[in-house]
Amino acid sequence: MKKLIVSFVAVLAAFSFTSCQKEQPQTLKVYSIIHDEETEALTKLFTEKTGIPVSYLRATTGELVNRVISEKDEPQADILLGGASSYHIQAAKEGALEPYASPLAENLPSYAVASDNSWTGFCILTLGIGVNEKRFSEKFGDIPLPTTWEDLLNPAFKGEVVMTNPVASSTGYLFVQNQLQRLGNEKGWEYLSDLTKNVGQFPDSGSAPAKLLGTGEYALGVSYLHALTKYNAQGFNVKPIAPPQSVGDVDCVSILKNTKALSAAKKFVDFILSKEAQEVMSSITFTTPVNPEATASEGSITISDIDLINYDVQKAASEKNEVLEKWSKLIK
Repeated sequence: MKKLIVSFVAVLAAFSFTSCQKEQPQTLKVYSIIHDEETEALTKLFTEKTGIPVSYLRATTGELVNRVISEKDEPQADILLGGASSYHIQAAKEGALEPYASPLAENLPSYAVASDNSWTGFCILTLGIGVNEKRFSEKFGDIPLPTTWEDLLNPAFKGEVVMTNPVASSTGYLFVQNQLQRLGNEKGWEYLSDLTKNVGQFPDSGSAPAKLLGTGEYALGVSYLHALTKYNAQGFNVKPIAPPQSVGDVDCVSILKNTKALSAAKKFVDFILSKEAQEVMSSITFTTPVNPEATASEGSITISDIDLINYDVQKAASEKNEVLEKWSKLIK
């Protein structure tokens, strides 16, 4: 009888412990491609609104997308936050993403929602040219500021251009696709080959060119317009220029396949697509929200102010490995 009582008490204790465990919110794990400042602000606000704790790992697009694909059977995170749509398309084709049709996606533009609901865009990305006007004036005197992509090919600019490494960063890959799709394959590669002669550095981080311009280490750079605008607003000597024939894409959020926190992950996607979250994002980054109810921060460059090409994101995704392999050979 004593053994039976002891066993019953042990079972009851185990059940009580399990019940308590279930009452504790499960930590949502996020792989974040967007910067620490906005990741921290968004995840903190999400926790305040839902009570769901969040931990995150911040790294480059290439690193995190490769992780998502390699870990698809046993994911170490629940959410992939950030990165252009071509990277989420790649992860979806590898079977690494869990489709989710958020009710908040119903009123979003079609380019911001995957046809299979594997990813959803939450802010608009456009490329531009950044200029440190002080260094530019000191180095180049009366040469006019570049206003087109072709202007960056001026031999006088050798060593004074900084752009992101497309192998590591979605920013850099978007730029490569910008040139290939606006000029065609042959002329596009000619342009890229000529441009590399003027590039002094290929950092892995998409935020690096704007920072290096701000600190005056380079006169010219290729970056997202919102990043250039942000540094300009913070008082750095960075002038954003929107050249014609640029690309427009979206930063995306997706749920990882086989997540053990599916309910929390869906709530997170809903939150990221909300008016409140997108306005918080824009207040930090000067990005343009995709939620039509959200207002971009004052000073943001809107999509209507930019001359955009008809960007084929499916093409960009399907030929990514081939293009990056050719790029790697080009810069050796």
